[in-house]
Amino acid sequence: MLNIILFGAPGSGKGTQSEKLIERYGLKHISTGDLCREEIREGTALGAVADSYISKGQLVPDDIVIGLLEDQLKRCCTKPGLIFDGFPRTLVQGEALDQILAKYNERVSIVLSLEVDEDELIQRLLKRGEVSGRSDDNLEVIESRLRVYHEQTTPLKTFYQNQGKLVKVDGVGSIDDIFASMVSAVDQLFVKA
Repeated sequence: MLNIILFGAPGSGKGTQSEKLIERYGLKHISTGDLCREEIREGTALGAVADSYISKGQLVPDDIVIGLLEDQLKRCCTKPGLIFDGFPRTLVQGEALDQILAKYNERVSIVLSLEVDEDELIQRLLKRGEVSGRSDDNLEVIESRLRVYHEQTTPLKTFYQNQGKLVKVDGVGSIDDIFASMVSAVDQLFVKA
């Protein structure tokens, strides 16, 4: 299976690019953010806990996110691969993902890291908040989310770089140019195989 992690700060374009990668490679999309928002919409106890963190720009605790993910993976083994959007976000989650995938004799194939300047990220998120009405896209929460990202998520770059799986992609430019860079990196996996 082709298992891709799409990595990047909030507003880097993960959602947009994951849709294009899904279409091209026939992958199953796994977004822990979507899973959490679904729980919130349904008014579940898990949703209430998730919302108490998300509304403040904080990460949902690892144990909750890992549980949601493992539940999803049990249902996904018929696809040609998976794309992880917004997961893992901490080193603990990265290590847990490797362990979960190993249960299915799978591994992370590649980690695509969308690299975008912080000022650009803030502008994108503020604009998205105006368009979508997402309550977590306001300046205070955005700054908190970016701070949390840098503190807790950035160490994953080193984790995946040490595994030889991290590919940095310039996340500024046209959607199609960014996508072409990603496809080039993914297609290299098939050349090596």
